[in-house]
Amino acid sequence: MTEILNEKKLKFLEETANQLRQDVIEMLVEAGTGHPAGALGMADIFSAFYFHILNHDSKSSDWSDRDRLILSNGHICPIQYAALARAGYFSIEELKTLRKIGSRLQGHPFRKALPGIETSSGPLGEGLSQAIGIALAGRLDSSANSPQVKKKYQTYCIMSDGEQDCGNTWEAIMLAGKYRLNSLTAVIDRNNIQSDGFTEEIMPLESLRDKYESFNWHVLEVDGHNIEAFIDAVNEAKAVYEKPTIIIAHTIPGKGVDFMEQDYIWHAQTPNKEQAKKALEELKTLQGRIESE
Repeated sequence: MTEILNEKKLKFLEETANQLRQDVIEMLVEAGTGHPAGALGMADIFSAFYFHILNHDSKSSDWSDRDRLILSNGHICPIQYAALARAGYFSIEELKTLRKIGSRLQGHPFRKALPGIETSSGPLGEGLSQAIGIALAGRLDSSANSPQVKKKYQTYCIMSDGEQDCGNTWEAIMLAGKYRLNSLTAVIDRNNIQSDGFTEEIMPLESLRDKYESFNWHVLEVDGHNIEAFIDAVNEAKAVYEKPTIIIAHTIPGKGVDFMEQDYIWHAQTPNKEQAKKALEELKTLQGRIESE
């Protein structure tokens, strides 16, 4: 049963998102390498997923009826690692081992390394195909005790906007539309940047809405930092029975850290100790503001 999103819960989700941003900064400065912009920009959405939307159990990560969350743009994994740790999948202390030799927290997620990781990811453009396979399996699978009872789990796939450049992404989009995978909801982190610059200068993507609609997808657009609006969009997606849904979430890369926001340089540039100190001071000030509201 889905928990009611009241003012108290919404405030908790906002506080959690800001805590996740602090975790990301601390992880990256300790590692000395990683991708801050996308990870910070997706904190609100990961807070919404792991602490409100997903039907999951940190004590039973292989529970067959869990919702599946596929991270296609694996380079933003620090935000997923932070969310998993805060949700109880492993210790928060382990976050400091990001990208270190022998660590379970690799630079891109490895499915067998950590509980809660559904697929390995690295090369962009593969996640949606993986999510489609999982969604199709849920449609085909049935209970051993009652063959008429199909799996009810939802499959979610998070993608970057930059990986919409990949041809295999569009093959997957066509397939999901053909099979009307209503249990599949994809989320595009529409932050308008990629490694070498702004998406519309490197490979123009618009109109994403028109493109997805032409392949039989239900399309929603939201402010990716408005947690309530994002949760409403996910709920609408669950109510669509004839096609898959794509949520285009407009986000600010580097959200919460003034000198990182909307600057593509921070796609893959890690803050040094002084920059990290400044970023954490800003985020902790914001944390205090949220808590006092």
